[in-house]
Amino acid sequence: MNRDNASDLIAFLAVARERSFTRAAAKLGMTQSALSQIVRNLEERLGVRLLNRTTRSVTPTQAGERLFLSVGPKFAEMDADLAALSELREKPAGTVRLTATEFAAAEILLPALGKILPKYPDIHVEVIIDYGLTNIVAQQVDAGIRPGELVAKDMIAVRISPDLRMAVVGSPSYFADRKRPKTPQDLTQHNCLNLRLPTHGGRLYAWEFEKSARELNVRVEGQLVFNSAGLLLDGALKGLGLAYLTEGHVRPYVSDGRLIRVLADWCPPFSGYHLYYPSRRQASPAFTLLVEALRYRGK
Repeated sequence: MNRDNASDLIAFLAVARERSFTRAAAKLGMTQSALSQIVRNLEERLGVRLLNRTTRSVTPTQAGERLFLSVGPKFAEMDADLAALSELREKPAGTVRLTATEFAAAEILLPALGKILPKYPDIHVEVIIDYGLTNIVAQQVDAGIRPGELVAKDMIAVRISPDLRMAVVGSPSYFADRKRPKTPQDLTQHNCLNLRLPTHGGRLYAWEFEKSARELNVRVEGQLVFNSAGLLLDGALKGLGLAYLTEGHVRPYVSDGRLIRVLADWCPPFSGYHLYYPSRRQASPAFTLLVEALRYRGK
């Protein structure tokens, strides 16, 4: 592969990954017009359109998606190989890219980073907030953080938290003129804050309950739908409805009385957060340090 083809492919991969010429140009340190011309030249050379462009979005064509999925992982492997050369340095260095949910990033990832980053100024970490099951190979992300039950079997998974529990919560003002639900079926009488996640094909997330080996998935209804757990929490605190969130997310608000927890006996523990990454990934010293800082060792 000649140098021009390599640089043009890197430009295309950046646009396909970001779904935006503006964001891709900023990451590559070039102007949007220059980046657009590079991709256009690549399309002309290949004789096929790679990107669909509108005033609002940029998406890969069928040919572009095929190129992205086949070439992207190869460049990611080359980046990993180059990063591995940092083993020859006296101190670990390089950039680690991670995807995580908002809560996991704030409560688990940031405390770990606070312990290692001050000691290793040459390590840089990029955190991408995402509620979907990111294809970390295709997206050139080093690792993801998700509950263990969502991690694919072909990934290496490292536990980084204790077991989790969900919690149904509402504010005192919400319950002022409403009865508290005693069973999941009672939720049909309540205004519930819904969550729409890409991990569920864009469908609304069904609230999951279990008691005495009896499992229930309840599709709740309400006036508001969000795609962010942070907004679910804000909505519950403002009395706009009931929210279904991780226990750790709501614990301080339940403790100080700003939220009331219900149906606790229907919310058993489930697998905690895990850091996951491909088994063939060659770990750099920086990545290895991060894994060890995150690894859950129990109490």
